[in-house]
Amino acid sequence: MNLDDATLDAVVQIRTPLLTDVVVAATHLGGAVATTAVAVVAALALLRASRPVDAMFVGGAMLTVWPVMTLLKNVVGRPRPPMPERLLDLQTLSFPSGHAMTTAALATVLAVVAWRTWPPGDRRRAVAVSVAAGYTIAVGLSRVYLAAHWLTDVLVGWGLGVLWALLWVRSVTSPRAPFW
Repeated sequence: MNLDDATLDAVVQIRTPLLTDVVVAATHLGGAVATTAVAVVAALALLRASRPVDAMFVGGAMLTVWPVMTLLKNVVGRPRPPMPERLLDLQTLSFPSGHAMTTAALATVLAVVAWRTWPPGDRRRAVAVSVAAGYTIAVGLSRVYLAAHWLTDVLVGWGLGVLWALLWVRSVTSPRAPFW
């Protein structure tokens, strides 16, 4: 049995109605509406604070991560886990996990902003980075629990989201550096 199948079997075994309700709420925090709202509020707050470079990290990464993720889904064409294990009725493709990729991109750019905002040793820096990491981990694991994605879809989504965000940070802070 491969990692994806073993993980699917394991999550099906631990499901309870209460846990499923909590996980469904968590998964909605990583959807397009929630991530867009957070990104817009963060970018506007950064612009208001006269931090246009940081606003560009957030806005640029989030505006472009969705089309990249959609392109990858269409190129790979991997189906989602099967019904009835899958608790959500989804008609789109599975790889990479869009929730994992976009929340990882958002968490990464917000962590970079926190890192640039507060000096080493300031607890706010550690708290902000921890909250950002916990957020994307919770959303990604919710997708596996609900069988909306295979574990490998989520793992690759996280990696690609972080990479995409760091490419934006690099391109904005080093304008002469190539985007790739």
